[in-house]
Amino acid sequence: MACNEIIDDIEDLISAQDITPKERYSNRKAVKVKAKKRTENEVNAPPIVGDVPGTQTVYVKTWGCAHNSSDSEYMAGQLASYGYKLTQEKDQADLWLLNSCTVKNPAEDHFRNEIESAKKKGKHVVLAGCVPQGAPKSTFLQGLSIIGVQQIDRVVEVVEETLKGNTVKLMGTKKANGKKIGGASLLLPKVRRNPLIEIIAINTGCLNQCTYCKTKHARGDLGSYPPEEIVARAEQAFTQDGVVEIWLTSEDTGTYGRDIGTSLPDLLWKLVEVIPEGCRLRLGMTNPPYILEHLEEMAKILAHPRVYSFLHVPVQSGSDSVLGDMKREYCREDFEHVVNFLQDRIEGMTIATDIICGFPTETDKDFEDTMSLCAKYKFPSLFINQYFPRPGTPAALLPRIPANEVKTRTKALTDLFYTYEPYGHKVGETQEVLVTEISHDKKHYVGHNKFYEQVLLPMDKEFMGKLVTVKIVEATKFSMLGEPVDEVVMPGLVKPLEKGQVSGVQKIDSNNEDTDMRMHYVVIVVLVSILIRLIWLLL
Repeated sequence: MACNEIIDDIEDLISAQDITPKERYSNRKAVKVKAKKRTENEVNAPPIVGDVPGTQTVYVKTWGCAHNSSDSEYMAGQLASYGYKLTQEKDQADLWLLNSCTVKNPAEDHFRNEIESAKKKGKHVVLAGCVPQGAPKSTFLQGLSIIGVQQIDRVVEVVEETLKGNTVKLMGTKKANGKKIGGASLLLPKVRRNPLIEIIAINTGCLNQCTYCKTKHARGDLGSYPPEEIVARAEQAFTQDGVVEIWLTSEDTGTYGRDIGTSLPDLLWKLVEVIPEGCRLRLGMTNPPYILEHLEEMAKILAHPRVYSFLHVPVQSGSDSVLGDMKREYCREDFEHVVNFLQDRIEGMTIATDIICGFPTETDKDFEDTMSLCAKYKFPSLFINQYFPRPGTPAALLPRIPANEVKTRTKALTDLFYTYEPYGHKVGETQEVLVTEISHDKKHYVGHNKFYEQVLLPMDKEFMGKLVTVKIVEATKFSMLGEPVDEVVMPGLVKPLEKGQVSGVQKIDSNNEDTDMRMHYVVIVVLVSILIRLIWLLL
């Protein structure tokens, strides 16, 4: 993600959540710093930028899942609260912070291309996310600073050292009492991509060992956040920052709590208690094995008026043989049981799923099984992916199905997907939708009804962030068009933050007559902080 100018006033640097220089540098011994060795061929090597930390400009780019987006929001928040200016104009930035995804080859290729672009433009670079975490010795990563997925709370240190011309690598795993934990604190400052939506990573890693997946190499085994920390973050988002929707994310939300003696339903019931009327919670992806034992409770939670009746359950294949080769730890019957159970108990329940076409052991009969599964349920959201061999995974060692056959199967499933229209029968219905986004074509606002189905509305500023009652007047393959029919309802408790504003940092009224006095005070505080840092370095 990237943001427009964040700090409108120097006093925005002072935050109750900001930590002191002494605390920031107390664990510096764990930082691995390497002075860059420059050669005659490094004609584009970036110069050392500035003498005062926190005065430079940073461009943040994110690929991948909601977990990655949340990580980028936290890193952006820490950089902005320390004084760095964030920009969407990457050519104007002194440093590029690139947060990567390792799920598919194309995402990694884009990441690699962006690194090369940064080098050619003479930019400092810090790499983050699953690619460097999962394969830190990759050739194209050498000589560049890396911050690990569990070390995002130290992004300011890494950026500072990189801007000085050093190479920093922080790749450690956070532990408590010898056990892996979720990662950096959830209460850090952040700059949300969407001020109305709070993304909370409830755990990291997973319990599976899928033969095609490289994310496990990066995120590792399961590490869950304590429920009280997750609930505290949700409360802060609703009561202080004006958020109206929260997304729970992880590599597998269904596994939450198994390492700390609790469960996903227990967490969700606690969260429901702090969600204000009219606001909503969206649960992230869960694999079938880890929701089967909780189906009764999950059905009750997903039916709750403040929880979207929506669940992303990736099946990947309709063939038991392929599922076994993938080591998915469930069969087709298990997946169908999850879908049938939830849809029987929650009328209109939305199930989204993923399919991988062309896994190395997939036969024509296996693919027919996948086609029959998708034809049976007519999933409104179906994410169709061609198989990509990821280096270091067991499946990458298997002989591949010819590329043209994989494309043929992908097209066949895609054609099936376009044979049905999931929303036509809803034309004429009256629905409540929570409006949180702008459509890609910039012509409509986007809201979601109780089943997390996309509803487009006119671009009236009164609707954004509100609960709006609409009449469905038109339906397309991916969305519905709603016509407002009643007064809007403001579901949030406080006014939402402005886009780019740091969570937890109070804005200053530039027209206030005391602004100059406060400005002098803050300048003094910043200078004292710099002096303390210099004294510490000399000791």
